[in-house]
Amino acid sequence: MAVFYDPVTEFEIGNAEIIPLDPAEIPAHEAVTKAFSPLILSASGWRKIFTLSGDEEDSSPEIGAANKVLAAHMADVFAQYCLDRKITRITLGADTRPTGTQIADIMCRVFIARGMTVHFLFIAAAPEIMAYAKTVGAFAYISASHNPVGYNGVKFGLSGGGVLPGSETAKLITSFKTVCLAPDAAERAYALIANCPAQKLFQVWEKSAEEKQNALKYYTGFTREVVSGEDKKPRQTDFFTHFYQSIEAYRRAGNAAGITADFNGSARTCSIDTAFIESCGLAFSAINGKPREIVHRIVPEGDSLLFCAREMERLRKDPGVSQGSKPVLGYMPDCDGDRGNIAYWDGNSNTAKIPEAQEVFALCVIAELAHLVYSGTIRCEPGKQAFPAAAVAVNDPTSLRIETIAGFFGIRVARAEVGEANVVNLAEKLREEGAIVRILGEGSNGGNITYPAAVRDPLNTIFALLKLLIIRDAPEKPGLFHIWCTLSGQAEKYRDDFSFTDIIKTLPEFVTTSAYEKEAMLSVKTNDHAILKREFQKIFVRDWEKKKVELSEHFDIASWQAISNNGIEQTDNIADFGGSGTGGLKILFRDTAGSPVGFIWMRGSGTEPVFRILADAKIYTINGEKDFSLEQNLLGWLTQMVLEADSKI
Repeated sequence: MAVFYDPVTEFEIGNAEIIPLDPAEIPAHEAVTKAFSPLILSASGWRKIFTLSGDEEDSSPEIGAANKVLAAHMADVFAQYCLDRKITRITLGADTRPTGTQIADIMCRVFIARGMTVHFLFIAAAPEIMAYAKTVGAFAYISASHNPVGYNGVKFGLSGGGVLPGSETAKLITSFKTVCLAPDAAERAYALIANCPAQKLFQVWEKSAEEKQNALKYYTGFTREVVSGEDKKPRQTDFFTHFYQSIEAYRRAGNAAGITADFNGSARTCSIDTAFIESCGLAFSAINGKPREIVHRIVPEGDSLLFCAREMERLRKDPGVSQGSKPVLGYMPDCDGDRGNIAYWDGNSNTAKIPEAQEVFALCVIAELAHLVYSGTIRCEPGKQAFPAAAVAVNDPTSLRIETIAGFFGIRVARAEVGEANVVNLAEKLREEGAIVRILGEGSNGGNITYPAAVRDPLNTIFALLKLLIIRDAPEKPGLFHIWCTLSGQAEKYRDDFSFTDIIKTLPEFVTTSAYEKEAMLSVKTNDHAILKREFQKIFVRDWEKKKVELSEHFDIASWQAISNNGIEQTDNIADFGGSGTGGLKILFRDTAGSPVGFIWMRGSGTEPVFRILADAKIYTINGEKDFSLEQNLLGWLTQMVLEADSKI
């Protein structure tokens, strides 16, 4: 039989004997260029609405003839890129968007037609396929991450375990534009697809279940290395034995030790989560656990976490669930499963609460830095630099909270432009300079990257938080939370029976605009963001003379500096705001003592047609009351200035 069904999901993968781009439906050149025009092409991934209807909420699997041409050329340009580097093996997978099946069918055919050996996983989580690529050589991953279900696209990478850096992606984009906009783009796509032997294609599909198991096995071992921070298996075993014993002790003390997930039909429904979490001694349960069971908004922010929080509350009240199995943490990944934000159980209110993405990242930074101290990898003393030298790499809109945290450990913070590849490349540069970089990430977008991983992973987030909660004082050394409280000068807040709520309370107090608030996404008509930023500079300099009196009186803000982030390069005190180009532009505010207290930031999105803005600000305590108003004050001012600048162009 030529029709093949995935044995895990029972979804149809395709029919090897039917060419998915029929000769009778080869689209006209105008149709291909029209389909190409809305594509967003960046290092973070190429994406657009792929459904035939053009509706971003359409869950139909049909992509239409013009989009099939685009899919074929996506595969072709990456195949050429790999072959130029003598890479002949590639792993191919997709998240759970329904359009992924047709795109994968086409890309698989093109890779085979170009003479490559394809390791096809069908549905796989992004961290899973990227880890497996370390053994293969390259990957193409079909996904549009957090975008609505009608979107789709692709991410490319080699054996490094992450997406290609921007400089390399730019080469692919140039080639892709050239072939897609050529008059014979459709005919060439058809020839590529038709040149794949049906028997070879079916053999690749037939072996996909075996490849999937190989990927899961490798990903499990890799996750053990990441979570433990140990590259030697005996030391990994020691870590997980201690972790398991710590879980048992935590449970015996009457605490809940369960994890709940809202998979929302994502690629993590087909990954290692259940087996891995349970193997560590934790109870685990999930809702919306069938692939493609996407029941609510994909982006794991804000109200999307309510489904997980409500399930945690239900389980907490269920008398049939033992105390030790009740959830203490919950998480929800996005569709490709590379990011997950959390809910936690708050014993004070007896409800599940949802921290901001920036807070989750900050907690993971605390956990992993404290674990470096706990494991003896680095030595830290209050007021001194860590030894050996260590650093944290973040994107430019990550909250200043991270500098405060890292400062307590004596660790440097380095910033890159938005984009996972930028942060990963910056971390690698820091390692080449001799620094230990255990944790990195995009605090503004949620999720953390824990070395040696080169991509966000909700399992690494959950286990970082669990280490902070579970690994407690031993006779010979203090636990992770104890280490943090001591270094941060909060020893009076530490006690033996602390909860996750107590941990949250020790975070440095900042408030940051969420990346997915409607106020954080502006629609501007100016396409040249360098011009927009230069006009913004005129307005900012004008307004500063009026605004500085108010900011000084209420918040002790005395000065500002403009900073640009492009790729992995940061430039301080820029004179020309437009010099940041399409990168990030930040105005950092300092108090009279010269300490940073907040910033405003802007950058055009690389994955959505919006201009992103946000503000980050210290929370002040005035007459015993917390004042959160600086962030809203700065955000309102920033919005007004950007829109005025746009109107003048």
